[in-house]
Amino acid sequence: MRTVIEVRVLSQDETVRLDPDRLQALYDQLGEAGAEDVVCRAMEELAVRLSMTERFFRQDRLDDMRKAARSLTGIAEQIGMNCLARVAGDVTACIDCRDAVALSATLSRLLRIGERSLTEIWDMQNVQV
Repeated sequence: MRTVIEVRVLSQDETVRLDPDRLQALYDQLGEAGAEDVVCRAMEELAVRLSMTERFFRQDRLDDMRKAARSLTGIAEQIGMNCLARVAGDVTACIDCRDAVALSATLSRLLRIGERSLTEIWDMQNVQV
């Protein structure tokens, strides 16, 4: 029998990057007030959809979870959160493949990246103001 002497905790630190060109295009197209309105509404909706996605997972409502994750993809792409959009697509793929282990891990990643992405865009907006 082996005895565990040391336990290591793996750091889940992943850098998120926003697409500044996508954000600039929104500002060019809609003006400052319009773009800020779109970004603020998108941030609110992303927070709601992230919460829904997690709740549906816990309730084993995979069809609803899939819809919520797909909507995350579109909203995230709209405001330049490419990493968040990609991981939301990965969650959708895990649901489609019926891979429960991968889904659990990918959902955890989605929630981490979602939180970091929202913080990042919030910080960017505070710099622009």
